[in-house]
Amino acid sequence: MTSPAPGPQPDNPLAERQIALVDLLDRLLGGGAVIVGDLTLRIADVDLVRIDLRALISSVNATVPSPFEELEP
Repeated sequence: MTSPAPGPQPDNPLAERQIALVDLLDRLLGGGAVIVGDLTLRIADVDLVRIDLRALISSVNATVPSPFEELEP
């Protein structure tokens, strides 16, 4: 009895793995993420508008105090 020859193996075994959007968001918010971007509107080599974007995305944790509690009257 012979066994079938294995097919070609992908270089990255996780490349074909599918993940649900909910699971992806859960992992992202659980660990947090930093998003950084720069946008420049330029005409004829003259910078007209420059926008620097920086965002921190994280889940709310009850054990970590809010930095805004000190600002409340």
